[in-house]
Amino acid sequence: MRGKSPRITADEVIRVLERAGYKLSRQSGSHRIYKNPLGKRATVPYHKGRILHPKVLASILRDAELTREEFAQLLEDK
Repeated sequence: MRGKSPRITADEVIRVLERAGYKLSRQSGSHRIYKNPLGKRATVPYHKGRILHPKVLASILRDAELTREEFAQLLEDK
């Protein structure tokens, strides 16, 4: 995953977070808050079918402590 960030929807990000051990903790408006067993939190703005801005995706990855490579691997896993 070099160069540009992938064009990805909130549904795809949520699927990756769940594969990484995150569970939906709560929802506040259009934002879904996910937590892992260690208490790390990642917030995903949820607008069905819309592509996330690359900076938003980078923020989610930073919060979830996932590298772009780890994210790509989890995204590819079926």
